[in-house]
Amino acid sequence: MKSLSYPDSACSRRKVLRAGARIAGLGAAIAAFGPMALISRPALAQAKGVQPEEELAQTMERLFGKRPIKDGAGMVEFTIPMIAENGSVVPARVEVKGAMGKGQYAKAIYIIADKNRRPLSAKYTFTQDAGGALVGTNLRLGDTSNVRAVVELSDGSLYQAVQEVRVTVGGCGG
Repeated sequence: MKSLSYPDSACSRRKVLRAGARIAGLGAAIAAFGPMALISRPALAQAKGVQPEEELAQTMERLFGKRPIKDGAGMVEFTIPMIAENGSVVPARVEVKGAMGKGQYAKAIYIIADKNRRPLSAKYTFTQDAGGALVGTNLRLGDTSNVRAVVELSDGSLYQAVQEVRVTVGGCGG
């Protein structure tokens, strides 16, 4: 009987053994160090820097410093339900309206839930080439709370719209 040999084959025995050794090494790393073995060093370092909780005042200070935040009525259109039947999925939409001056544009939109353990729920950044600023997302709210959309313009000025969202259990208003 003729021996089966494929010298021109892209899948040699050596390649198969190397792949098997890599898989075995990965399995050993997971067994020894748990799932954290799969996270890259920069991601792991970033995750270690996250604090479990932060007060609203600390978040506002960290994001905006001492800059005043003006009322965004007429400029910031913030759409979020007043009553959320499920705090795990609360739809929110923020659009920046109004005439932007030459060279002035919406640089960032922040969505902040006052009573969440980590108040900053989302941050979106824009460039002048975006042409406008409109975002939609789903938020997770832990409790009835004010939710604010803060818009930072390219000149550093801040505008906000605030809406109280009542989180109910099963939509019963409680």
